[in-house]
Amino acid sequence: MVVLRVAVVMCAASVSSAADPYETREIEYTGGPYESEVFRYRLLKPANVEAGKTYPLVLFLHGAGERGSDNAKQLKYLPQLLATDAYREKLPCYVLAPQCRNGKQWVNVPWGDVESSPLPKEPSHQLRVVTSILERTLKEESVDRDRIYLTGLSMGGFGTWDLAARRPEWFAAVAPVCGGGDEATAKTLADLPVWAFHGGADNVVKPVRSQRMVAAVKEAGGEPKYTEFPGVGHNSWTPAYEKTELLSWMFEQRRKAGNE
Repeated sequence: MVVLRVAVVMCAASVSSAADPYETREIEYTGGPYESEVFRYRLLKPANVEAGKTYPLVLFLHGAGERGSDNAKQLKYLPQLLATDAYREKLPCYVLAPQCRNGKQWVNVPWGDVESSPLPKEPSHQLRVVTSILERTLKEESVDRDRIYLTGLSMGGFGTWDLAARRPEWFAAVAPVCGGGDEATAKTLADLPVWAFHGGADNVVKPVRSQRMVAAVKEAGGEPKYTEFPGVGHNSWTPAYEKTELLSWMFEQRRKAGNE
């Protein structure tokens, strides 16, 4: 069971500023080992929200190195990029940045395995918190529900494949970076715009994990895009987010009719 409470924390650290435009939010979660546990997360709003207008939303799932409870480390990489003045003007949107707890994973599967692991029967409690955060944001903010985008890196790449397979109807496009998923879920992803990325020299999560997922989605009738960076190790998120047309492509995608 998920217990929610209105908890936009109105203190100095929670109010957005020019230096840190991300608001601090929190949500209570009850499930598994948690009893009314408070999870904090960050929300970026468009610089100017016009009355009656809706805006895209990017849900970002960070990697293992950004786990914790400081509600800050998860803003590295893409959230920082989307918060710059140039991107806020070019791509006005909401950005949701939840944070996975230390020692936990978005998806409870091994990262180093070459073979794919079956999709767990139930999402992890960390991912259930994410879905609760997203559902709340859709209720409270002026989000264009046909332009919700999901992306994540490394551990978050696994989370991206997992959440997209469970709820493909939510998203207009997904972009897993150096992650892996369950190839048996490819059929559920076939109608979803996907662009996956991996470093060709990645020794943490093997490139074959992305290669096989993309191949499986193609076999299921989808048209996923795949970019592999030769000689790049595990940090393929840097070229993926900063040196490709990923963001422009992503913001052009809209949820297909009937996916509601």
